[in-house]
Amino acid sequence: MGGKFVRFGVTGRRAAAHAVVLVVALGGLAACDKDEKDGAGKGGAPGGRAGSALAAVDSLTVKGRAPKTGYERARFGSAWADTDSNGCGTRDDILKRDLKDVKFRGGDCVVTAGKLAPDPYTGKDVTFTRGRSRVDIDHVVALSDAWQKGAQRWDASKRIALANDPLNLLAVDAGPNRGKGDGDTATWLPPDKGFRCTYVARQVAVKKKYELSVTGAERDAMRKVLSGCPREKLPGGGSPTRAPERFRAR
Repeated sequence: MGGKFVRFGVTGRRAAAHAVVLVVALGGLAACDKDEKDGAGKGGAPGGRAGSALAAVDSLTVKGRAPKTGYERARFGSAWADTDSNGCGTRDDILKRDLKDVKFRGGDCVVTAGKLAPDPYTGKDVTFTRGRSRVDIDHVVALSDAWQKGAQRWDASKRIALANDPLNLLAVDAGPNRGKGDGDTATWLPPDKGFRCTYVARQVAVKKKYELSVTGAERDAMRKVLSGCPREKLPGGGSPTRAPERFRAR
């Protein structure tokens, strides 16, 4: 009896140990499955979670840059068209959104003064005075860059929408903005490193929304920036991707 009891105890301990191993293994599988659902294994970049800008990078089409042939600003309609039909031009809409201490002329549409506090590209405060402005409205995805990465094949309605979409617009210091030109993530980033994740996430969002391509170097640069902030969310919103029919472009 004693021998049998001992053997039974050992067998029981081994069975219990096997059960523990099985539970741990199943738990590991469940964790892996959860990781996949969070975006670690479903087309996202390594470390990217579902809904993050990093995960969205791999959804962008990678192609070479097309020639700039035929590009003109007029291809995107007249500047700052009132595509949302609120009675104000797009430029004033963005100034109202991004400036502090805003002052108007003759109502609540024409912005005459305000302050970028801070400017997102430099981190410094910049004063806005109409007619002597040190503030630009930047197309986060430059229109020339968009032209070379898909927009040249669009109809006028979609180009006008991109040019006036609040998702693609920021009030910024004129100096660094004019130095940016039509640079993409691979060739230009804001001097303020603390804003780079937000900036690149917005570029990814615009390119995804409008189905614009990226170059291989651009995709890699986006990944590099966003890998330092893998929880940065992909921004949404903005206006529809088609402007009202009354608007025209060359």
